[in-house]
Amino acid sequence: MTKLIFITGGVVSSVGKGIVSSSLASLLKLSNYKVRIRKLDPYLNIDPGTMNPSQHGEVFVTDDGAETDMDLGHYERFTGVISKKSDNITSGKVYEEVLRKERKGEYLGSTVQVIPHVTDEIKKFIKKDLKSEDFVICEIGGTVGDIESLPFLEALRQLRNELGKIKTLFIHVTLVPFISSANEFKTKPTQHSVKELLGLGIQPDILFCRTEKKFNNESRQKISLFCNISLDSVIMIENAKTIYEVPLKLYKEGTLKQIYSHFNIKKKNKIKLGLWEKFLKKFNTLKQNVNVAIVGKYTNLSESYKSLNEALFHSGIYNNSTVNISWIDSRKLKTKKNTEKILKLFDGILVPGGFGKDGAEGKINAIKFAKLYKIPFLGICFGMQLAILESVRNLKGYENSSSTEFGPTKKPVISMMNEWQKNNKIFKQDLKNLGGSMRLGSYESILLKNTLIEKIYKKCKINERHRHRYEVNYNYLDVIKRSGVVLSGLSPDKKLVEVMEIKNHPWFIGVQFHPELKSTPFKPHPIFNSFINSLIKKKIKNEKD
Repeated sequence: MTKLIFITGGVVSSVGKGIVSSSLASLLKLSNYKVRIRKLDPYLNIDPGTMNPSQHGEVFVTDDGAETDMDLGHYERFTGVISKKSDNITSGKVYEEVLRKERKGEYLGSTVQVIPHVTDEIKKFIKKDLKSEDFVICEIGGTVGDIESLPFLEALRQLRNELGKIKTLFIHVTLVPFISSANEFKTKPTQHSVKELLGLGIQPDILFCRTEKKFNNESRQKISLFCNISLDSVIMIENAKTIYEVPLKLYKEGTLKQIYSHFNIKKKNKIKLGLWEKFLKKFNTLKQNVNVAIVGKYTNLSESYKSLNEALFHSGIYNNSTVNISWIDSRKLKTKKNTEKILKLFDGILVPGGFGKDGAEGKINAIKFAKLYKIPFLGICFGMQLAILESVRNLKGYENSSSTEFGPTKKPVISMMNEWQKNNKIFKQDLKNLGGSMRLGSYESILLKNTLIEKIYKKCKINERHRHRYEVNYNYLDVIKRSGVVLSGLSPDKKLVEVMEIKNHPWFIGVQFHPELKSTPFKPHPIFNSFINSLIKKKIKNEKD
């Protein structure tokens, strides 16, 4: 039977539960076990699709079209296991399902309560859609002590009672702060965090203790004593240079040994760590560096573009180069002079996905700069749409071309997905409900032969993940081509623009999809590989000149 591993966090938020879950799953997968990872989020939103990225972080999109927590991106990058809609649940989804059943009378007149109805729904989620998985790792969002998490923790307590210790394992991730003025590690926050769990009826089996440097055995013994956990089960996780060190750190600390011991697994499958070791060796011996400007709106929180950060990092390693990222608030690029001053020192420019009129003209100014000075440019989703707008606006009579996302326009080069003009009628999407109203998930694109994008992929049919409401207006395709844009990728019916390029430019590509969502450390995405490679070539050429 499938074994369940529950990951909780205490003391502070952002303690690293997602990375721990991903790293642990990676180790088990490399031990030839079949693994599934799930995220249980306590917030009341149905999904993170309508949440501000600058508060919550990026929305990760799955192949099957779910808007999920960004931790699912970590899960995929570390394990290569493709996440599904069924791998992320929120309190909103749970209560929605409970209320749906209540309205249909499925509870037969019973008083609907948190226990058992809400907790039962959570347990169903944890156990559903499983086939032959050896382990299912469930990460519980938030911090122990949060009122929102209580139904989830109660559901886990019930599962331990129903299935027994031999089929369930609790791992608690905490922070052990180091107070430099006292030259001492403080274990009390961890003790209090475990006490919170004990008060809810949950005894952690293993403790992962985050720390900025190795703590001594005395601290480990104190944690073991006061948290009622064996000394070997107190596992220290020292801060790493990169998150991709964590699997090796967990392995060296004997994490697998403790898991096998807990589940009474006698035969320990041989683990192959060569890929991680090779990746980290390359990371520690990078020979060059390039500077990339990401011109966006959600620049106050780098987690807003988490997958993008990682994709650039992966391709940097692939190209033996450090990728230095600078976050440029597009709202600061108000004039040509101002734009040139800010962007002139960068090797490449990237305009990522985004929404809304705010900051759009600054992004267009960045695109103009990249075109004028032959700077390698990558536009993703909204970035591609703005690149097309910038080109079309150079045509006589199309200077005021715009997107209906910005308001009414006589030249809607970019418009709502179903907003095509036909028989003097305009068919619009319903905007009353924003959640789940986008083109989501994996779609096929057909690439034009003998184009840069076709050379990058080395094939003409690709599948990539999408997340957007607006599209390039089909009625303006001929106009777009006249502006010097090569429409190098289209949907199979040739109605939707998927990829654009610019003639007479060393490297200028815009894509409607999000290639960053499918990049992994062991298989960097070819678009980013090519982009970083073009930056290196440009830099070498400039140094020679």
